[in-house]
Amino acid sequence: MNLPFDTWLPQQRWYAGRGRQLSAVRAEHVVALAPDLELALLDAEYTDESAEQYQVLVRWGSGDAAARIGYDADAERVGYDAMADPAAAGVLLELIASSASVGPVSFVREPGAELPADRAGRRLGAEQSNTSVVFGDRAILKVFRRVIPGINPDIELTRALTGNPHVTPLLGSYELAAGGEPYALGMLTTFAAGSTDGWDLALAAADKGTDFTAESHRLGEAVGTVHTALAATLGTEAAAFPVDTWIRRLHATAATVPQLRDVVPRIEARYRALTDATSTVQRIHGDLHLGQVLRTPTTWLIIDFEGEPGQPLAERRRRDDALRDIAGMLRSYDYAARGARDWVDTQCAAFCAGYATVTGTDPREQAAVLAAYELDKAVYEVGYEARYRPDWLPIPLGAVTRLAAG
Repeated sequence: MNLPFDTWLPQQRWYAGRGRQLSAVRAEHVVALAPDLELALLDAEYTDESAEQYQVLVRWGSGDAAARIGYDADAERVGYDAMADPAAAGVLLELIASSASVGPVSFVREPGAELPADRAGRRLGAEQSNTSVVFGDRAILKVFRRVIPGINPDIELTRALTGNPHVTPLLGSYELAAGGEPYALGMLTTFAAGSTDGWDLALAAADKGTDFTAESHRLGEAVGTVHTALAATLGTEAAAFPVDTWIRRLHATAATVPQLRDVVPRIEARYRALTDATSTVQRIHGDLHLGQVLRTPTTWLIIDFEGEPGQPLAERRRRDDALRDIAGMLRSYDYAARGARDWVDTQCAAFCAGYATVTGTDPREQAAVLAAYELDKAVYEVGYEARYRPDWLPIPLGAVTRLAAG
């Protein structure tokens, strides 16, 4: 396969190498899944000596001009991004259904999983790091574009939560084995038909000033159920708080955001107060916010257990205090209401009360620890907004000032 990936790859929405100079793109592993369909694992190398790997499915022949990659210089064929073709996703579904193995690629159907008979899929709108295809209203296939060697936490935790009413069941997955490591390439789950994004619901309620407390309470219950199940299935242990990590992140952010510097001593003091303390840690979601939950006609669902995408895989799979997830959700309410404290405080209280009804522990009873996790999240937000959305910077800055005052 000799396609012009070096010019095509940087144009894709899910490409993570912006700001760096590509030096080479090579199709390191190429696997024929069908006569006109090949799976390629690309090695993207940069002039700063960093590297990334991407999955591209190539359909040979004809296709949508917008999905065209280019000519294969060796065979004079035209290659297209196959994920623009509903039939290509159907090939993947068929391989998962039969738990097939094709060269180094293994397709796995989960025990007892019922897969849709209709193999014609429809691609969802543009996504940041994956491509998703829905089959009818039964299943959704998430194809990972940027791939990393090791155990994928989204597949791992979704599988561990089998049977939980607040998680879409895992139906299947596929991965490539290379160099003694698994490379997770995609996962198939039940599709939450008729669901609405939690962020959209909360944003609409905050804009109108309407009562959202019943939903926040139910959402807290759902998160509590998931945390309880993860602790029971994957275990817990005692660990020190990551005080040094918090402090490093604080000083690194303050070095680039002058507005943060006056409160650094107070934030650091809040962190250092936990230096000799320990907490119970477990597997958690790792990137929980209102955009990671769906409201169906009957319940709340937690989705996307891959953790913080910018973190190394080992960090995303590391056990942490469940309060990290709680803090992420509380910060998300603050964003939805643009810092309107009365509405935010009411929703946060309802969420924590719902969480307590399931777990028996109210996050507000651990105020100092919860505040430290909220501060760490807000400091991260300060750095992000200062760089990408300066108009939004007052939201996390206000939270930092409030939390640091204690």
